[in-house]
Amino acid sequence: MPATQDAPLRLPEAFRRKRGLAKDRRYVHQVMRRASLNTVCEEARCPNIGECFSAKTATFMIMGDTCTRRCHFCSVKTGRPMALDPEEPENLARAVGDLGLQHVVITSVDRDELPDYGAAHFAACITAIKDTYSKVQVEILTPDFKGNSEAIDVVLAAKPDVFNHNIETVARLYKKVRPQSDWETTKGVLQYVANQGGPAVKSGFMVGLGETDIEVEETIHTLKDLGVDIVTIGQYLRPTLKQWPVSRYVEDEQYDQWRALGASLEFDYVFAGPFVRSSYHAAEALAHAQKAKDLSSAKPSLNILH
Repeated sequence: MPATQDAPLRLPEAFRRKRGLAKDRRYVHQVMRRASLNTVCEEARCPNIGECFSAKTATFMIMGDTCTRRCHFCSVKTGRPMALDPEEPENLARAVGDLGLQHVVITSVDRDELPDYGAAHFAACITAIKDTYSKVQVEILTPDFKGNSEAIDVVLAAKPDVFNHNIETVARLYKKVRPQSDWETTKGVLQYVANQGGPAVKSGFMVGLGETDIEVEETIHTLKDLGVDIVTIGQYLRPTLKQWPVSRYVEDEQYDQWRALGASLEFDYVFAGPFVRSSYHAAEALAHAQKAKDLSSAKPSLNILH
C-alpha cells in the first residue's frame, strides 16, 4: 500500500540512529547558543545530528531560523524573518575557531524579502572566516537568489571553495514539493556557477518522495549536463507528520547503481546512500572530488596525426 497522510510508511530499524554522547552534543549546542547561531542540523531535524555533533561539527544556518518559503519536505519554520544580524559573520568565524573546523559548511533560509536575497550577508560570512582562517575550506549551500546573476556574483566574489545548490528532487515532483521555487531557476543557478569556472559545483537530491528509478537516472544526467562536479543522493526521512510522506525506502544496491552511473558519466564524485545529506562528510566528498580531478588532469592527451 502506498504511503499516505493516514498510513505513513513505518521507519525501518536501520534508520533509527544513535544520538551520540550527551556531553559531546552539549558542547556544540553551547558554542552555537553562545554565538547566537543556528544549525540546519537542529532546525531541519537531521538524522545525522548525533554523529556530527559528537564529532564537534555542524552545518551553520545563517540569516535566522525563519524561511520565506515553505517546502513540503522541510521542517524549518516559515514566516516573516527578523532583520539580519550584522554581528553574525564575526560570530560565525569565532565559532569555527572554537570548534576547530577545517571545512565549514554554511547554508541559509530563503530571504526573498531582501533586495539581494541575502547574497551580501553570505559573502560577509565567507570573508569573515577566510580572513581569520586562511586555510579553512568554506562550502556554501545556497538558496536560488531568484536566479539573479548579480546576487550570485556577489557570493562568488568571496571565493567559496564549494558552491552547492540542491536540485532536491526530480522534475515531475519539483513544483509539488517546492511550490515557491522553480525547476528551471534551480538549473539556471547551477549552470551559471559552473560556467564561471570558479569553485567546485555541488548539488543533491532526495529519494523516497515518489520518484522512479528512471527519473533518478534522468536527474543525474541533467546535473552532468549542467556542469555539476559533486552529487549527493540520500533517503528522504519525514521530519514530522506535517511534512511530505515517504513513498519508499531505497535499498543499498540501488545506491550502488547510481554511484556507478555517476562514475560512468565522469562526475568528480557521487556520494549516495541512505544517510547522505548535502553537508554529510562534506570535507571527505570534496577530497574525493579533488583527487578525481587531479587524476583526470594527469591523464596524457592523445595526439592524433592526420
